[in-house]
Amino acid sequence: MADDYILQTEGLTKEFRGFVAVKDVNLRVRRGSIHALIGPNGAGKTTCFNLLTHFLTPTRGRIAYNGRDITGSKPADIARMGMVRSFQISAVFPHLTVLENVRVALQKKRGNSFDFWRSGTVLDALNDRALELIDAVGLSSFSHAVAVELPYGRKRALEIATTLALDPEMMLLDEPTAGMGHEDVDRISALIKKVATNRTVLMVEHNLSVVANLSSTITVLARGEVLAEGDYAAVSKNPQVVEAYMGSGHA
Repeated sequence: MADDYILQTEGLTKEFRGFVAVKDVNLRVRRGSIHALIGPNGAGKTTCFNLLTHFLTPTRGRIAYNGRDITGSKPADIARMGMVRSFQISAVFPHLTVLENVRVALQKKRGNSFDFWRSGTVLDALNDRALELIDAVGLSSFSHAVAVELPYGRKRALEIATTLALDPEMMLLDEPTAGMGHEDVDRISALIKKVATNRTVLMVEHNLSVVANLSSTITVLARGEVLAEGDYAAVSKNPQVVEAYMGSGHA
């Protein structure tokens, strides 16, 4: 059964000077699925993400990835194992082009993070794969655009392209559609569905229509604890979930 789950946590807990931000979270993410982590503001979603990738160290509890205990591992080592959180390498270089940004990410995969001064021949060898990734995220017509000039939704697509350059087995996406209009939300949702065809995606997302359309499993957090879990139909009818959202001023 463990082989069915790419990521599992047991009793994951984080305390900050007596305040319990995440409490006894047992999470199981099925391999090849899109799994959403939702909940009202202050529920502990981002803290949970930070624990999984070890930007925060758990107060107690255990994290297993691909059957291996990764509790206490460094964030860079976890990324090398194949579990990549989008912002880890998607702090896009604003004054490089889309193509240059993806090439830098591909160099990171090769282990050469700082090849800016390398010959054009070395960099050109990465062009074919970079252009494939750019096309995959719908940015072909923007390949020579400078990142800082991209519309917001396109910039998020570039972040996903640079994440894909590391060839992750599992992607953690932190609010991938935050701050977007309908057209961008639809585009990024379609992109997430596309990239999830051969990998696992765990996402924190506020847009419940995106969650409903994409996720096979949803874990609801409230005050740092798991309140409910299941598909959208089940969790959206759960009285405790409805109360948690309505009680916090969220629909």
